[in-house]
Amino acid sequence: MDGERLFCDVALAERIERAEARWVADCSDAARARRGDTVGFARPLAGGIASFAEADSPFDKVAGLGFEGVPDADALDEVERAFAELGAPVQIELCQLADPEVGAFLTDRGYRLESYENVLGRRLGDAVDEVSGDVRPCRDDELETWLAAVADASLVVDTEGLPSHEDFSRETLVTVLRDMAGVRRFLAERDGEFAGGASFRVTDGIAQFAGAATVPAHRRRGVQTALLRARLAAARAAGCDLAIVTTLLGTKSQQNAQRQGFDLLYARAILVKGTSATRSSGAESRQAS
Repeated sequence: MDGERLFCDVALAERIERAEARWVADCSDAARARRGDTVGFARPLAGGIASFAEADSPFDKVAGLGFEGVPDADALDEVERAFAELGAPVQIELCQLADPEVGAFLTDRGYRLESYENVLGRRLGDAVDEVSGDVRPCRDDELETWLAAVADASLVVDTEGLPSHEDFSRETLVTVLRDMAGVRRFLAERDGEFAGGASFRVTDGIAQFAGAATVPAHRRRGVQTALLRARLAAARAAGCDLAIVTTLLGTKSQQNAQRQGFDLLYARAILVKGTSATRSSGAESRQAS
């Protein structure tokens, strides 16, 4: 493991946030493709993306904002109207390394701070730790089992750290996990049983980790550590130079990631305007460790 800490400057933060925006847009498009309609949108906004996938989806948000200056007021007016017409609040996830004028601009428009999430990263230039033989890629014929088990495990949240300000129903969780565009899924087994699952996606050389959960009966047995190592090895083999994971603050998921060499890069502020919704931010830490 590389002993040098990963430093995040504005350029690296912008690279990560643009990858996040691309993933949000692709997942939003996947939701419309699944339904076979054109309800919702994924439209550019000041270098980021404004997305509405469907009601109570974690892909209903504005991501990647703040690296091309303050958004045009008229353009943001249109985005806010589009969300309002669909009965949804506007949720903006703003990187702390974005243009500081953006936060003041949003506050003046009535956005309120609801929460934070952490973005952690790790270089992939060096070899990763040995991968457990109990972790393997999920086969196509195991997809439904993987979706159901990860959704069920995600509903039993870990009590460490700050809680999420959002939540999912089981049905929504399964749908969201299915719509995660371009991911590679892994599963872990213990004593012949499904113990946990996780996934990652590659965007511009960045391995984006998400969708991790451990079945409650198998927690505190190293399942998430094994899944992290397997994804790190797969991401390195895929030619990625960086792996990132988003967690809630002070959680077991954050601790597990830091034990595997991830450094805390920056936080995102979750700013909301409109009626609150019970949705998940998609942070890996809400998936139980």
